[in-house]
Amino acid sequence: MLIDLNTCIGCHACSVACKVEFDVPLGVFRDTVKYVEHGSYPQVTRHFIPVLCNHCEDAPCLNACPTGAVVRLEDGEVTIEEGDCNLNRACMSACPYGAIYVDEDRGAAQKCTFCAHRTAEGLQPACVDACPTNCRIFGDLDDADSEIAKKAAANAVTVWKEGEGTRPRVLYIDPRNALDLIADAGVQADQATDLPGDRA
Repeated sequence: MLIDLNTCIGCHACSVACKVEFDVPLGVFRDTVKYVEHGSYPQVTRHFIPVLCNHCEDAPCLNACPTGAVVRLEDGEVTIEEGDCNLNRACMSACPYGAIYVDEDRGAAQKCTFCAHRTAEGLQPACVDACPTNCRIFGDLDDADSEIAKKAAANAVTVWKEGEGTRPRVLYIDPRNALDLIADAGVQADQATDLPGDRA
């Protein structure tokens, strides 16, 4: 997935679509939108940053799970098999993105799956379909003719928390370097972070 922070308007349509698609409980998210603000009244700017599981190439959750419940699908998506999860929370501790939560109703850890059930049928993830500004693009980066490959090639792209060495598969176009400002805030933690030059 590629997320263009130039066009995200912070409407949370992605988060709502995800909650509806998976019946996500109140208080937790599979994806959400963080924000950072800078400036002083009346010259204030807010930047919106969608965050979710990064389906990392070197996924710490995959290696941490002692029951084999965290698996990588053929297309690369990292998912959690509910029946094999014993809620030991090792995956949650291992994830540097705070992207995994406990679903008490299902009795298992849960997270974004890139809507594997939809993409298996040739559909887009629910968050991508819901985005009114098309800031999310999902597809095959290895296909040079795909929309995502063309946009990634035409822009400088980065990843969230590159220093963790997990090789995330969610790319960002981030001209204002806002991702570094939420480095310590996970998907399950919602907070605002000041940009440099803000009032103390």
